[in-house]
Amino acid sequence: MTEQKSTGRNLGKIARRAFLVSAGVVGGGVALGLALSPNRLKIYQDDVAEGGETILNTWVKLTPDNKLTVIIPHSEMGQGVGTGLAQMLAEEMEADWEMVSIEQAPATDQYINSDLGRGYIVGEGARIPAFAYPMLDFAFLQIAKGLVGQITGGSTAIRLTGYYGMRRAGAAAREMLMRAAAEEWDAPVSELRAKDSVLYHDASNRSAPFGDFAVAAAKFKPNLKPVLKSPANYKIVGTPKERLDIPAKVTGEAKFGMDIIVPGMKYAAIAQAPVFGASAVSIKDPTNAAQQIVNLGNAVVVVDDSYWSASNALRQLEITWDGGNPTLTSDALRKLHNDHLGETHHEEVMDKAGDAASKLKSSETLSVEYAVPYLAHATMEPMNCTAHVHDGKCELWVGHQNPITARDETAAELGLTKSDVIVHNAYLGGGFGRRSETDNVIQAVRVAKEIGAPVKLIYSREQDMSNDFYRPAIVSRMRGLVEDGKISAMDHAYVYSDAGMPDSERPYAFQYEVANKRIARHPYESPIPVGPWRSVDFTQMGFFNESFMDELAHKAGADPLAFRLAHKSDPRHRAVLERLADEASWGRPKTPGAAQGVAIVDSFEAIVGQVAELTIEDNKRLRLHRLTSVIDVGQVINPSAAEAQIHSSVIFALSAVFFGEITVSKGEIVQQNFPDYDMIRLRNAPVQPVHFIDSDHPPGGLGEPGTPPVAPAVTNAIFAASGVRVRELPLARAGFRSA
Repeated sequence: MTEQKSTGRNLGKIARRAFLVSAGVVGGGVALGLALSPNRLKIYQDDVAEGGETILNTWVKLTPDNKLTVIIPHSEMGQGVGTGLAQMLAEEMEADWEMVSIEQAPATDQYINSDLGRGYIVGEGARIPAFAYPMLDFAFLQIAKGLVGQITGGSTAIRLTGYYGMRRAGAAAREMLMRAAAEEWDAPVSELRAKDSVLYHDASNRSAPFGDFAVAAAKFKPNLKPVLKSPANYKIVGTPKERLDIPAKVTGEAKFGMDIIVPGMKYAAIAQAPVFGASAVSIKDPTNAAQQIVNLGNAVVVVDDSYWSASNALRQLEITWDGGNPTLTSDALRKLHNDHLGETHHEEVMDKAGDAASKLKSSETLSVEYAVPYLAHATMEPMNCTAHVHDGKCELWVGHQNPITARDETAAELGLTKSDVIVHNAYLGGGFGRRSETDNVIQAVRVAKEIGAPVKLIYSREQDMSNDFYRPAIVSRMRGLVEDGKISAMDHAYVYSDAGMPDSERPYAFQYEVANKRIARHPYESPIPVGPWRSVDFTQMGFFNESFMDELAHKAGADPLAFRLAHKSDPRHRAVLERLADEASWGRPKTPGAAQGVAIVDSFEAIVGQVAELTIEDNKRLRLHRLTSVIDVGQVINPSAAEAQIHSSVIFALSAVFFGEITVSKGEIVQQNFPDYDMIRLRNAPVQPVHFIDSDHPPGGLGEPGTPPVAPAVTNAIFAASGVRVRELPLARAGFRSA
């Protein structure tokens, strides 16, 4: 650990309507907006430049010796986001990749990720004239303050920030440098070219590095609609680059939240109410072990000079808790779900076509019920935050998926202005949606304010596991009718708690072409905290839809992969399935005696098809030999990082498929640590061939899309091997276990 000196919610819920309504009131009118809107790429903090660096635009810094720094408005939690974004910017800038480094953007309004919102709502804005871009960009900067911040989630970094923001920033910086060189050389800009961080004027045989023109170039306004390169000319994008964050992680220089040490810092161990909603009404310290005790109401914190001493003292306390619902159980939660499915007055119809109700009166209708459990995030780095409240300000050291939200909620908690809260965002030892919440941040802030010193609050693994914002448990009821080998009607009803699928994803509710369908969700308020989990609702819907497609294929007497093709006309979807059949040797397993299962899910602008290949041994011991993935993610930015993301998604999903389940007894979470919430180990992990389809589509997301098809691919293979339908996860519920 090294010492650092003190210097003083989620994208899924963003609706296009909210953006557009907000945009209508920004600037007080089009004419005024055009006149007053500043250039977005000229908004930055002067103090982010150091050591002779020149700021060219919001995201670009350049030194006299030609070193380029790309400022990244996303959090790094193992996905390599900084490297991919830097590739996109450096490509357009015509930079020498060997001279590129990355830096975390400050958690301030100047570095709010307005390009994410702009891309989400209007895309490239091809019909918006260049003169209107300042107003458009500035409007989105204002809107994004409350809706986007610096969120890392929803697989948005590459497909939105990169595609709509970093490319433009790189191209604008290149144009600025060329204008500066043109003035110095008294040559037309059209005669200049840039390559590997050097500018050339071939007619006069002159050349000079970017760094020579940085100061002069910074005086120009960045072009908000620069000419972008054709992908056919890419040299950096589409090539495997070593991740820029890895060397510091290997040497130990990289700072995670757990690594932070601030002068005078105390450590805090926390015991949160074991029953959700309960409060501490009595605290006794019979051994006088605690140096300081802070009662937060729903949690008790012990503060000491080390985490070891604080946690030991915490264990000696006798805490009396009162309130909450100590009778809550998993069975009661399941009954709650079933009861909500039985009520139709509050349902929300997500998609509807034809007359499914009439069709499904047939005696041949297939009716099934699926269920998935609550799941924890189980990040390798437990939740933590270091806070220091002093001199009318607050400083935070934390790894967070949206440091702007952490800043804003801290300011609200303390009654400070947002500018009085400084967030030092660290690397994240896993996020998956958990670190988009601010519970640990506010707890640390309250404790730091109480004791008047810097405090590092750390969750034990048990506190982490039992005080999560869990992926919601969902019960799903599906009905379908097959006539003449095709689905003629289907109906899907499922319970829903506010932690997943936004309105913009309604077209993804059922990804097959059916003339008569009705899909409705039944909202309810979960009695335990829920939140976004890697791939949000796609992970549940993928299991339901792809399992049901397999069941309907069986009822039709059809090959499962061919049955899917029969219900998809989209050429990209068909290409994924056809390539998958070839790469996975569909119908001809590579492992003798193995069975295969297939699934395909379109999420976050990426289409992922997977085939699981497995055998089942005695006593339902399941051996997963191979899981083949074929992906159309549009343009692949960094092939090696993209493959790693798919591998990661699959392992994450397999842990849930085999072992993942959070249960409740007497109002308390049963699972407390990894012995109760197991993970896939190397011996359980399958061989993972990954194949990307060459595509000229814009890049999609990759951090999450590899997760949803895994569960149905595996359970469909189990049916092919044994005739047993698994309709409820994890597999242990059906008696299956990993070999």
